[in-house]
Amino acid sequence: MKAYALVEPGRMEWIDVEKPELPGDYGAVLKPIAIAPCSSDVHTIFENGSPKPPNWIMGHECLAEVVETGRLVKDFKPGDRVLVPAITPDWRDLGIQEGNFTHPAGSFTGMKLSISIPGIFAEYFSLPDADTSLVHLPEDVSLEAALMCVDVVTTGFTGVEAAEVKFGDTVCVLGIGPIGLMAVAGAKLRGAADILAVGTRPVCVELAKKYGATRIINYKEGDIVSQVLDATGGRGVDSSIIVGGNQNTFTQAVKMTCYGTGIISNLNYYTGEDDLMVPKAEWGRGMAGKTIRGELCRGGRVRIERLLRMVQCGRIHPEDLITHTYHGWEELEDALIIMRDKPAELVKSMVLL
Repeated sequence: MKAYALVEPGRMEWIDVEKPELPGDYGAVLKPIAIAPCSSDVHTIFENGSPKPPNWIMGHECLAEVVETGRLVKDFKPGDRVLVPAITPDWRDLGIQEGNFTHPAGSFTGMKLSISIPGIFAEYFSLPDADTSLVHLPEDVSLEAALMCVDVVTTGFTGVEAAEVKFGDTVCVLGIGPIGLMAVAGAKLRGAADILAVGTRPVCVELAKKYGATRIINYKEGDIVSQVLDATGGRGVDSSIIVGGNQNTFTQAVKMTCYGTGIISNLNYYTGEDDLMVPKAEWGRGMAGKTIRGELCRGGRVRIERLLRMVQCGRIHPEDLITHTYHGWEELEDALIIMRDKPAELVKSMVLL
């Protein structure tokens, strides 16, 4: 079969590989029907992100058709159309019993696709456990909304949950690409009163307002820490959710978050090998009472089914994130490159197969 693979850092190519075999009695072989390149794919491929072996198949945002299932799979059969969560833990890992759903058996073991097993940029791919991972695609949910639930929505909401947003809180979302926009939507749903969104692209700014942002912080108009402190009377925000930027953005989030109870919730993917810096003064010389959390998104079947109910009941509208739709495997490269280049009109791209 054909697969779109990272042949070496910075270079993707179509290669010929063996079609995956059924991975055991609980597993499934699947065929993508809609995929979305992720910003983390961009970081890994083009920005010296997590190293991969040669000819590694990337991709983890996918809707698919079930092709084959193991003999012990109960809830899915060939021909079913399904959502494939970006996070597919092995629910038999003992760390699950500790409540560790993202790294239950070690670093990134909850995320298998494109990490420990080949990803979804291929004509076929496989998962080791269908019943605990896959989600039936409801007839009343669009492909666009469903595809956004497998990673973008759950990641944005994870950042909000880690930030412990409460009724009446003031929250700053640093970066309003697709995941940041879902963090804005999630913060509103959790009861935040004042939601400050840091970004400049007009299409993202308008969506941020639609999803619940009450103020836009433009980093081109001055230091964002000063702008946030001015907007909060010098106190700072109850929580900062980092969804973009660079190492300096992390430092800025620490500075703008309030003393005593503030939470910095990081979803950002930092490339390179240098360190993130915590500012001593704003860290209270080590006694600021500010909590820092770095999160990988939550996944699994039940999580995604709950998000689908949010879509079905009209609580969220993630389909609005899709600004560029491509058709066929031959346009996958275009969909990936536009996510790398981020033109002004882009929020998120998808490919229908």
